Amino acid sequence: MSLLVKELFRTIQGEGVFSGYPCALVRLSGCNLRCRYCDTTYAYEGGRRYRPETIIGKVKSMGDDLVLVTGGEPLYQKDTRAFLQELVKGRAKVMLETNGSYPIQDLPRQIHLVMDLKCPGSGEVKANYWPNLKWLSPDDEVKFVLTDRRDYLWAKSQISKHSLAGKARINFSPAFGILPPDLLAAWILEDHVPARLNLQIHKLIWKDKNQGR
Repeated sequence: MSLLVKELFRTIQGEGVFSGYPCALVRLSGCNLRCRYCDTTYAYEGGRRYRPETIIGKVKSMGDDLVLVTGGEPLYQKDTRAFLQELVKGRAKVMLETNGSYPIQDLPRQIHLVMDLKCPGSGEVKANYWPNLKWLSPDDEVKFVLTDRRDYLWAKSQISKHSLAGKARINFSPAFGILPPDLLAAWILEDHVPARLNLQIHKLIWKDKNQGR
C-alpha cells in the first residue's frame, strides 16, 4: 500500500473552524474533477510515492495536534481510506477535505470532515454525491465555493432544501479573485443566512506563494 503525495509540510490552517491553528498538511496527488476556479491544479499529477507509515512518521515529527489531508482529491487514491484509518490512531484531530463526489459513509468517525457541495459556477455541479448528506455530523463542515450571485442563490436553496443548518456547519467561500468577500458578506447579512463567511487566510499571509509553505 502506498500513496502519491504532492506536498507534506507544516503550516497554518487557512480555512474552516480550525483556521489559524498550526497543522501538518498532507496534500495527495490526483483529482477526478476540474473546477473552473481550482487553485491547486499543480496537484492534478506528479508527487512522490510513500508508504502510509512513512507519511505518519513525518507528520508525527512535526509535533502538531492538527493534521489536514487534502488534495487534489484525497479519496481519488484507492489506499487513502486505509491510510486514514491508521492516521486517526493517536491523533488529537484529523481533518479531511473532500470535493463531495465520493461516498463518505465508511470513513473513520473520528475525522473532521470538510466536504464541498459544488455550485454551478464550478462547472462540476453534477458531480455532487447527494447521499453523503445523511452521513454528516453537526461538527463537520459543508463548503460552498461561490463565484457569483447565481451560485449564492443556489447555495441558499440547497441549505433550505436539505435542512443543512441542522446537519453540519456551513461555510460560504468567495472564489478567490472572482467574488469580492465584502459583497458576499453583505448578501449573508442581508438574508440572515446560517452560514460562516470562510476566507482563505493562508492567501493573506503568503500572498505570492501557492505551494508548500
